[in-house]
Amino acid sequence: MLPDPSMTRRRALKTLFCSSVAMKLNLSSVAMAEETTGAPSLDFLAVGDFGSGDEKQKAVGRAMARYVEGMGKSPDGLLMLGDNFYGSMRGGLKSERWQTGFSNIYPSKNFPNPCWAVLGNHDYHDEPGNEKVQLGYAASRDHKTRWTMPGKYYRVDRPQVTLLMIDTNWESINRRVHGDKTPCWMTAQEQADQQAWLEKQLASPRAPFTVVLGHHPLYSDSAHKDTPELVEGLGPLFEKSGVHLYLGGHDHDLQHLELDGLKTSFVISGGGGARVYGHEKVRKNTFIQDVYGFSHLSFRNQRLLLRHVDANGKMVHAFSKGVNHDWKVEA
Repeated sequence: MLPDPSMTRRRALKTLFCSSVAMKLNLSSVAMAEETTGAPSLDFLAVGDFGSGDEKQKAVGRAMARYVEGMGKSPDGLLMLGDNFYGSMRGGLKSERWQTGFSNIYPSKNFPNPCWAVLGNHDYHDEPGNEKVQLGYAASRDHKTRWTMPGKYYRVDRPQVTLLMIDTNWESINRRVHGDKTPCWMTAQEQADQQAWLEKQLASPRAPFTVVLGHHPLYSDSAHKDTPELVEGLGPLFEKSGVHLYLGGHDHDLQHLELDGLKTSFVISGGGGARVYGHEKVRKNTFIQDVYGFSHLSFRNQRLLLRHVDANGKMVHAFSKGVNHDWKVEA
């Protein structure tokens, strides 16, 4: 049976379009091959430290919307990496900031799917009880919202990837940043319960890829540096369980770190709107840019591709990783 000529033309045009986009973004031949296959992809946009409410956050939001238009499809979800709202949330569940700082900046016409969120240190600190407001807004039944936070830690399963969302606001971590005048962290019992839950999830059946998401980084070459409590408390567990990627924020920049002897890739996407940081020395196999921006995480053909994109829509870095933990810089 001869192929339908119209289908052949459409496939050729799609291949040509995807190839031209990939070349424009300076992706390698490996990534280009993945872009031009017929297999459907699973796509998320990730953004952290975005809750400034000012023009910088809006600019990144506009860049994300333009990027989605260029993708030709809606992302399958947004990954909100903490410090979701800086400052007061006057009005709580009815605060106008749910519109001005979330719905209007990341509108449903561009981002119709769930927006999975984790808590950052400023979500605890800037207004006592705000972490409960964010949890309550997700649970409220008197409105429809894409804001999704069923707990301080939770699991999302898709055929290609298991996402494990965690709360990294541990007492010793947040005390270093905010002091001890007002408690702004998980309780010791919550932290212990989360650790037991995470160990259970990582011992259970999962999708081909596992990504853990939290606000504070394990490793960072920017202002906050490494978080020793997470390196000690989570690092060995990630290594033992074969976690492919840890994605966080807290430092206001875009980073990608690969450490000798570790399977897990470490990514920071903290350029969502708060003032960007500077950096000095970086380790081997580290990418860092002090820019506003976001990240695109895509899964296709047993491989993930992560792109860092700045507020002008320019891709500044990309790498791919296979299910067996092999990784390669793509751009």
